[in-house]
Amino acid sequence: MPASGTFGSGQEYSEFVDLNQLGAVVTKGVSLTPWKGNPAPRIMETSSGMINAVGLQNPGIDVFIERDIPFLQKFDTKIIVNVCGNSVSDYLQVVERLSETVVDMLEINISCPNVEHGGIAFGQEPKMVEYITSEIKKITHKPISMKLTPNVTDITEIAKAAETGGADSISLINTITGMRIDVQKRKFCVANKTGGLSGSAIKPIALRMVYQVCHAVKIPVIGMGGIATINDVLEFIMAGATGIAIGTANFNNPFVMPEIISELTEYMKENNIETLDEIRGVVS
Repeated sequence: MPASGTFGSGQEYSEFVDLNQLGAVVTKGVSLTPWKGNPAPRIMETSSGMINAVGLQNPGIDVFIERDIPFLQKFDTKIIVNVCGNSVSDYLQVVERLSETVVDMLEINISCPNVEHGGIAFGQEPKMVEYITSEIKKITHKPISMKLTPNVTDITEIAKAAETGGADSISLINTITGMRIDVQKRKFCVANKTGGLSGSAIKPIALRMVYQVCHAVKIPVIGMGGIATINDVLEFIMAGATGIAIGTANFNNPFVMPEIISELTEYMKENNIETLDEIRGVVS
């Protein structure tokens, strides 16, 4: 599946990719009201990835329900909606609206700044993670996956808090805070000064965190972070991941997901693997 924020809601990529081939389409973050995002420039390449400070720009839940869900319903794939907000109330109102729709799953982006508590991300405090997870579970019958920030001291404590709160799965990792400076202009490369680092640079960190969390919780983990090849996918599966999300690689190669799906099928045939459960979590 695509990682949220790298695939829109599938409209742009549907010209290149048969969405029916994907396990799910994970949408860009959806908020209660329209978000303008951060000022430009807000994307910058690095030698092994990219930094983005888009700021979760989106038209809000009303437009999403009216425009994007009907489009995604045309395809034989699961619909996973990434939910963002700046307060608990924001999250709950979006979740409540989506609970009345045909979407299959909600991915809760708790890397958002909690404006009610000084701007620290919801996902950086275990008690807040457990609280917001439990509050969301009270109002929806949809399965939820809590998308965790890697910008914490101990990722397993955050994952355990989400599990205790009732999460059905964990999505990780989100981007890592990074920075670039233009030495000629003597200015920050993105107007926000810092942004989220993604791409191949973060894969070893993502893999380590996925492995740790898979051994810390009993719920499924959707692994992401720098995945671009079949070998990357296999590493995450062998570390214990149940699902795989591909993000930044979509920008370099819009065909990357169907290509990997095909390669994975061939790999399984060549190695007499009936189901990926045979190799899932084999490293210890």
